[in-house]
Formats: sequence, C-alpha cells, structure tokens
Amino acid sequence: MSDFTQMLTPAHIAMIGKQAVFFTATAAAEGRINLSPKGLADTFRVLSPNRVAYLDLGGSGNETHAHLSLDGRITIMMCNFEAPALIMRIYGTGHPVLPADPGWDELAAHFTLLPGTRQIFDIAVDSVQTSCGWGVPVMTLDHERPTMVKWHEQQDPDEWVLRFQGRTHSIDGLPTRATDRFIAGEAPDQ
Repeated sequence: MSDFTQMLTPAHIAMIGKQAVFFTATAAAEGRINLSPKGLADTFRVLSPNRVAYLDLGGSGNETHAHLSLDGRITIMMCNFEAPALIMRIYGTGHPVLPADPGWDELAAHFTLLPGTRQIFDIAVDSVQTSCGWGVPVMTLDHERPTMVKWHEQQDPDEWVLRFQGRTHSIDGLPTRATDRFIAGEAPDQ
C-alpha cells in the first residue's frame, strides 16, 4: 500500500499540479511540532525531481522558518481529494530564502509574487512516499479565500515591514530572520 522513491516521478509531478492545498510539518529538538496547511493557487513549485519550493506569505507565525533554520527537516504532504485516491509525502531538507538573500532572484523568478510574500522555502527532496489515500474523503474545491492576499494588499508597506521585522522568534522562542521588505506583488521574469 505504500511506495518509496528517491525523487519525484512524472506521475508525482502531475498529481502536485492538481492540488489546491498542501501541508507542511517541521520540528525542532525541543518544543512544539509545527503542522501547517498551505493554499493559495500557484504557490508550490517542482523545480526538479529532487527540488521543490513554496512561496510563503506573512501570517500568524514563522515556525517553519525557525525549525528549518535549526535542522532543515521538513515533510510536505499532499492528499488527492478527487480520484484517484492518493496521499504523497515529500521528505526533505529545506531552508528559508528571504528577499535580501543570495538565491532570492533565482527562486522568485519561478513564482508570481503575491502581496505579503515573506520568503520562499527551498527544499531538497530526500525521498517520496505514496500511499492509497482510501481513508481520505472525496471533496471538491469551492473557491479560495481571498482574505490573506487582500489584507496584505491593504497594508502600508512601511508599517508592514515594521510589523514583520518585529517577529524574530517562534512561539517556542526559537530565532527567525525577519523579512526586510514589503512585496506588493510582482510578476516573474519570463
């Protein structure tokens, strides 16, 4: 019922392209395990069979950043809520890339940057596990919630930067690096 591969296959990549939501899980040696749902269309990218990335907007916390900065371990899970039933977990190591970091321009070129973009998580794929997903319900997407992007669009850029520069610790007190600029939404270079 479960299969492992060392990289993403074309079938995995096709499944990823159909998903409206994914989940990330990270942990530090001490403290809480972080499990976050992620949505917003077009924020996840397969860069190669052994590399994925996702666009992260400012939100309630920055746990993934804190955990990846400590040891890099991350699991991404996607569930196919339509047919065929399938669960996929991507196990890897990642790191946050902020707008001021080397590598930002290369990664950002793969995305349409949304208002409130805080960072991009760059993840090296160690292995991929698929399983049946027979216990996952069949569901359809009604629509995305526009609230997060709309909220970021309405913010004063200077106040936004000050707010997010003040967020330098996770809920467990682990250090994070704050973004240094507000991104109002930029198209990728094609």
